[in-house]
Amino acid sequence: MASFGERIKNFHPVRKIVYFFVGLFSYPGIAIINKLKITGTEHLKSLPKCRVLFVSNHQTYFADVITFLHIFCAVKWGKKNKLGIPYYLLNPFTRVNYVAAEETMKGSFISRLFLLAGGLTVRRTWNKGSKEKRKGLDPSDTRKITRALENNWVITFPQGTTKPFAPGRKGTALIIKQVKPVVIPVVISGFWRAFTKKGLTFKKKGSVLSVTFKESLQINYDASIEEILAQVMNAIEQSKNYMMMGKHHWETTEK
Repeated sequence: MASFGERIKNFHPVRKIVYFFVGLFSYPGIAIINKLKITGTEHLKSLPKCRVLFVSNHQTYFADVITFLHIFCAVKWGKKNKLGIPYYLLNPFTRVNYVAAEETMKGSFISRLFLLAGGLTVRRTWNKGSKEKRKGLDPSDTRKITRALENNWVITFPQGTTKPFAPGRKGTALIIKQVKPVVIPVVISGFWRAFTKKGLTFKKKGSVLSVTFKESLQINYDASIEEILAQVMNAIEQSKNYMMMGKHHWETTEK
């Protein structure tokens, strides 16, 4: 049986209120103080209401996801590749969850509040002494994401870290293989330059924030987990093929 907290997070009127206030707070930093460039929203128009998995590279804890939510709401109101005036916050699109590390979301009042916008907390299963040697998602976390996909869209970051070109997690490929969702790759850039790692304060104003939605992946669900993961990582431009393609790929959020 779902806990009271889980029931509150899945209560859409509560989500609408959270979206409204988080949206108002974040809009200036995304669309006024910085410049947001959106491409590919035509790929969102005919998506089903559930079993859609957005896979993306990751640059800040919160600004990335908040921007996605703004875009989804704007698209619901008929916008194409732009936000415009944020009247879409009056009736936002709330059928979306996002995956976030449990320790990150329990770090502050703001992060706990943002959980009510559809956060799915997962436990990082790092090997002790190394942040890069991972075992993958906890099985209970995999089930949590799988259940969310049955009802909503889900945003996930296969690398589980803001460090560029970190290896992807096999848990993402396992979920794709099991659920067989529509998989939409997203490539973002500029967020690490504009915001601090948490994504709540500015680092460099006037930055260009880029969000590109690609066509859904044509996936062979009978392929191995390793093959599916490689396809995903290439689609979000975090594979070895992209590592040496430009100076911007050398920059890290770990400075």
